[in-house]
Amino acid sequence: MSLFGKIFGSGGKGGKGPTPQEAVQKLRETEDMLAKKQEFLENKIQQELLTAKKNGTKNKRAALQALKRKKRYEKQLAQIDGTLSTIEFQREALENANTNTEVLKNMGFAAKAMKAAHENMDIDKVDDLMAEITEQQEVAQEISDVISRPVGFGEDYDEDELMAELEEMEQEELDKNLLEIEGTEDVPLPSVPSTSLPAKPAKKKVEEDEDDMADLEAWAAN
Repeated sequence: MSLFGKIFGSGGKGGKGPTPQEAVQKLRETEDMLAKKQEFLENKIQQELLTAKKNGTKNKRAALQALKRKKRYEKQLAQIDGTLSTIEFQREALENANTNTEVLKNMGFAAKAMKAAHENMDIDKVDDLMAEITEQQEVAQEISDVISRPVGFGEDYDEDELMAELEEMEQEELDKNLLEIEGTEDVPLPSVPSTSLPAKPAKKKVEEDEDDMADLEAWAAN
């Protein structure tokens, strides 16, 4: 019986082969078994190496036998490494195949569902329905436009004429403001007097002037 027959089992003639899930599971079990074998061989290699070092000068025969066993274990370890690489590659291929199978199955299921959904649809009826919907939307838009149109109750004004009048009023107001600003700039400011203001007359001078005025009034009366 072949190695793969031992791993996957023999179904006999006409027997049903393993499913991808079953094959992947078997490969994982084989990987675990070989990993344990690797660990065992690595421990044996270390033991034989210690034995060879221990008997290197005392018992050369024992040391040589230990080194031979070490070589055999290393050869088995290399074979297991190659086997694990092959099994890992095969397991990944099976997992990808299984994934693709599931994807295709789901896509086929979706295609059947879409076909069932479109089974009772007639493309001509769909076109007629869409045309009717478009027509009704246009009618609804026209109705909305009519309803939203402002009603002047007989007062029909030219929007352009009103805008022109408004712009003219704004220009007149702007020109007026500019003239006021220019007029303010032309008004001369009062100059600062160059002579000093007269000092406040003393109180004595005021009294003398009052006496002179009294004498003058008396003279005029005579």
